[in-house]
This record gives sequence, structure tokens and C-alpha cells, in this order.
Amino acid sequence: MVIMKFKERISQLVKERKSLICVGLDTDPDKIPDHLKSTENPVLEFNKLIIEATSDICVAYKPNSAFYEALGPNGMEILKATITAVPSEVPVIVDAKRGDIGNSSRMYARAVFEYLEGDAVTVSPYLGEDSLAPFFEYKDKFAFVLALTSNPSSQDFQLRNVEGKPLYEIVAENVQKWNKSDNLGLVVGASHPDKIKEMRNISGNLPFLIPGVGAQGGDLEASARFGTDNGKSIALINVSRSVIYASDGVDFAEKAREEVQRLNRELSEFEIF
Repeated sequence: MVIMKFKERISQLVKERKSLICVGLDTDPDKIPDHLKSTENPVLEFNKLIIEATSDICVAYKPNSAFYEALGPNGMEILKATITAVPSEVPVIVDAKRGDIGNSSRMYARAVFEYLEGDAVTVSPYLGEDSLAPFFEYKDKFAFVLALTSNPSSQDFQLRNVEGKPLYEIVAENVQKWNKSDNLGLVVGASHPDKIKEMRNISGNLPFLIPGVGAQGGDLEASARFGTDNGKSIALINVSRSVIYASDGVDFAEKAREEVQRLNRELSEFEIF
């Protein structure tokens, strides 16, 4: 059986489902509906119901490892079980933002790709190429490199000029050089719509992971149009809180589905598919 790589799987789902939506599974136990809190494993039960409700209308999931690490010894088991619950055709991006010296990164890569069996991971380039090389070596997996993030303090470093160009541009240029196995992309925040267009122009067809739409106020149309270059490139638009917490009642999964459907309808109006 031929196993499709991450990019091929995403491209196929985008075409089939007319969607760019990646559902962020950043599950906060305090925000889980009350009727689930008495179950044996509230976080996992919540995640499974969100996945059941949305897995046929989104193109990826992105659990943030911090929400699971904070749960202590059982957290990684819950994260692994959550990834296992996702249908095999839908890729999972482990949002771990890893990046350390080579030996440490080798262990991080093993944890994400072998133990958790994630399809992709987010990584930080601050320590340079050798800190990310262990992730790149998994040629059938994928890594999204942080370039221009959506948080307000991204300007502290990412927007600073280094030898006449902003640091995020230097990151993008280096990722293009490192992309020898065609398994790298960039994280570009939706709170910088003008710079998404700029990043697309300087980074060729590297896939983008675009957080910040929804609760963080990022612009869906700009993210979709500029991120995909009007349908010519891959861009995943991550939406977390506005989907998974669309309701705090017993209908939370149904409302999550309705929110993804609403986003997909908006995307269809932009004529990018």
C-alpha cells in the first residue's frame, strides 16, 4: 500500500472538502461542559466528540501539547488517545514548538512521530538548522517552522531588521534551503494579514499553518487568499476556541460542527478552490 505524504493528504482533503480548516484541540478542563466532568476521562471524551462531529468537514487537527502536559502523568496518554481517535485520512499536527540541541531534538522528534504518531509538528528555529534536522529526517512526516506568530509580542524579535531585512524573512529563506525532502512549511499568524501576502511572495509554495483566526481576531479572507495565493498553494487555517467552545452545553459538539460549516461556507465565497 502506498502511503501518501502529509502534503499530498492535505491537498487531497482541501480539494475534496473545499476547506482549509484545521481544528485546534487546545482542550482546557475548566471549559469542558459540566455534563462531561463526571465521566472517567473528561478531556478525552470531549475531544472524541469534537472529532466525531467535525472529522468529515475539516482537513486537519492540531492538539497543543501544553494542554496535555499540564495534566501530569496521564496527559501524554490522553494526547496519544486523542490522536488515535482521529480518522486515519485526516492528518494531525502536534503543536509542540520544539527546538533544542541535536540530541534533545532527536528525542523530541521520536516522541512526536513514533510514540504519539503525529503526522506533523511545529518547531522553533531559534537554535538553527542542527536543532531541527532530527525532525526533517522523518521524510514521510512534516514540520511547520515558526516564522511570524500571531501573538502581540512577536514584534520583539520577529519584526526586527537583521542586515536590512526582518528576521521572519530570514527564517523563511532558510526554511526554503532546508526543505530538501519537501516536508517543511511555515507558521504565519493571521494577525499579520499584510505580511501573509509578503511571506507567500518570498517563500514560494511552502505550506503555511495560519493560527489566529477566530478568538484572536485574525481575518479569514486575507488568511485564505494570501495564504494560498488564491488557491495556488497550501495553507491551513487553524481555529481552536471559537470551534471547540462554540457552546458550553450538551450541544457543544453539534455547535462545533456548525461553526466549521460556517467557516467552510465563508471560504467557498472566496473562490480559491
